Amino acid sequence: MKTLRILASLLVALLAGATVPASGANAATLSHVEGTLPDGSTYVMDVPGNWNGTVLLYSHGYVPDGVPNPAANAPSAAVRSALLDAGYAQIGSSYPDTGWVVEQALPAQLATLDAFRARFGPPRRTIAWGTSMGGMITTGLAERYGNRFAGTLAMCGLEQGAVANFNNTLDPLFAIRTLLAPGSTAPLAGLPDQATASAAISELTAALDAAQATPAGRARIALAAALHNIPAWTDPAQPEPPPGDYDAAQANQFATLHGTIYVGLSWRQEAEEHAGGNMSWNTGVNYARMLARSSIRDEVLALYARAGLSLHADLAALARAPRIRATPGAVKYMIHNISFSGRLTKPMLTIHTTGDPLVPVQVEHAYADAVRAAGRSALLRQAYVHRAGHCTFTTGEMLAALSTLEHRIRTGTWSGTDPTALNHLAATLDPTATPGYLAYHPAPYPRPFNLTH
Repeated sequence: MKTLRILASLLVALLAGATVPASGANAATLSHVEGTLPDGSTYVMDVPGNWNGTVLLYSHGYVPDGVPNPAANAPSAAVRSALLDAGYAQIGSSYPDTGWVVEQALPAQLATLDAFRARFGPPRRTIAWGTSMGGMITTGLAERYGNRFAGTLAMCGLEQGAVANFNNTLDPLFAIRTLLAPGSTAPLAGLPDQATASAAISELTAALDAAQATPAGRARIALAAALHNIPAWTDPAQPEPPPGDYDAAQANQFATLHGTIYVGLSWRQEAEEHAGGNMSWNTGVNYARMLARSSIRDEVLALYARAGLSLHADLAALARAPRIRATPGAVKYMIHNISFSGRLTKPMLTIHTTGDPLVPVQVEHAYADAVRAAGRSALLRQAYVHRAGHCTFTTGEMLAALSTLEHRIRTGTWSGTDPTALNHLAATLDPTATPGYLAYHPAPYPRPFNLTH
């Protein structure tokens, strides 16, 4: 535990506002390097004067087309500063493009690591970590290039993989169009451009807003949310609805579905450009069976009963509605960029908030299934933070996860992955915030898809 104690003491001093010992005062000796890779990616590297020999390769999240895309080497400025003072080098790239850029991101990250080695020499230890789509990229690095890393930390990642992600994002939109906008021809896939996506977004959003005004509409909105496992608590700025407060839960899910519609159409269109067609389907999908597995099934049953509405009839309507077929070449592209085999070769820790509205926590169940099927469960540990929001971890929670992964790398044994240990370490590393790790077992992912099945 010596390494852990040293990291904790340095970070506690920094985060408490105390004077950091001279060995950790890196402002004057910090090497900050920015550059451009041959593929056009920019990169950023920060190497402290007291470099401890470990380099952290950070993968950032999704950046929509047309949005600035600077290189990033840490999940937050506070995390970066704390780790620099503790002696960690931190690097990362922008990737060469925006949108669904997984295909280009993996080689760009490896090239950034190569550029670091050429400038600063080989590190003693390399750890890959990332958030959101960067968590997915980190998992891809772990499965395909595990020999380059001592271990990986995927935070709030799309651990269900690309095919499962786009399939399950299709499901709530299919329910909204079928049940809230009957007769609509708004396309849910095969979107040729952003103008088409924008028109479909407007039409489905209007139907959603109109439905929220009636008990029947609210029940159907809850059904759409259930097909995506949108949690009851989605906004960390709002109080958590108490168990059984289905009105508050449904209101949160209604608000979240606005974003789901946007992401499910605008971001899908960007992804389809990369894939060369529609990568999603719902042919053969039994939505009644999906609802039975949903984490918010009880809410749906209660709201349908209160509205005097037939859930059986609505599920029958979904079963009758014309289904959507995928383009085989696009599916093949998304399998490669990227769906998971679970074949880890080095230790991986994942962390996820339980109230994630964008990447529901059940994605972790999907990845655990893949790892179990591949016979690699000993290499994977998963931890959960009881909080609403996407990637809303405290500085201490992220640092505690990283420290716990490092302990596994150094000793060869998992230790301190339980909520009590993680919370104690997180509170030590960041006394300004209350950590929220808890014992949690996510429900099954609605439509898993991985390469071990």
